[in-house]
Amino acid sequence: MQDLPLADLDAFATIARMRSFRAAGRVRGVSASSLSEAMRRLETRLGLRLLNRTTRSVTLTEAGQRLLDRLEPMLGEIGTAIEDINSLRDRPAGRLRLNVPGIVARLIMPDIASRFLARYPDITLEVISDDSFVDVLAEGFDAGVRYEESLHQDMIAIPIGPRRQRYVCAASPAYLEEHGAPGHPRDVLAHASIRHRFVSGRIYNLEFERDGEIFSIDPPARLTADTIEMERAAAEAGLGLLFTFEDFLEDALAAGTLVRVLPDWTQSFSGPYLYFHSRKYMPTALRAFVDFVREDGHSPK
Repeated sequence: MQDLPLADLDAFATIARMRSFRAAGRVRGVSASSLSEAMRRLETRLGLRLLNRTTRSVTLTEAGQRLLDRLEPMLGEIGTAIEDINSLRDRPAGRLRLNVPGIVARLIMPDIASRFLARYPDITLEVISDDSFVDVLAEGFDAGVRYEESLHQDMIAIPIGPRRQRYVCAASPAYLEEHGAPGHPRDVLAHASIRHRFVSGRIYNLEFERDGEIFSIDPPARLTADTIEMERAAAEAGLGLLFTFEDFLEDALAAGTLVRVLPDWTQSFSGPYLYFHSRKYMPTALRAFVDFVREDGHSPK
């Protein structure tokens, strides 16, 4: 028993939590086949089957569940001990994994990430773009970025990026010359629209706001896409009205390839938050990132 590799035990715990070799491989940055080999070694040395595997699922045996129950607190203590001595380094080090929405990955993280990594050369950063809400710890992330309405109550959250953002409606000059501009949100129903489909499959209603009045509509789509690049190109080509983050359209609006529509009806909302679970000992890389966000002016003092 004394020669059981800690890495294999840790791999088993990750597979058991994720219930998937492939998902566990993504978390650990290794292939599913290497994790399968680690499990083969571990089960051979123990002389017990720990996992039941099928092509569709991975479940724990009774022995596997007992081992996991005992291992998790110990592995947590080991991780805490390592992070504790890491605090003695002259410079923070380690890997930081973040799960962020697509708009944050495109418009907010590039600037923050480049300056953060320049300040902390011993930290490696992995940013995964994902518009669905995930349990950051269960999926192997240190922290996530989401908007206020998507935050769980048991999270610590600090502002990151702009504190106010807006949705705007825009169209090409050619489209407006041919079809005219709507004077009220209800008039959008008579126009061709370019709609966005999220990863979840949902297409949300368009919401317009003016002086506290909110007007929600669900116009038929001339084009539906899941990438802003295609949606913006379609709007610039004159295919219809586009409703999206103002940040995505700034250069097109400045260049005149797109024109604001219903400028008095724009919906403003709170900017995103960096969120993470409360833990007695925060990983060194995450602590450095949290402090950077707070000190760098991306969060109010």
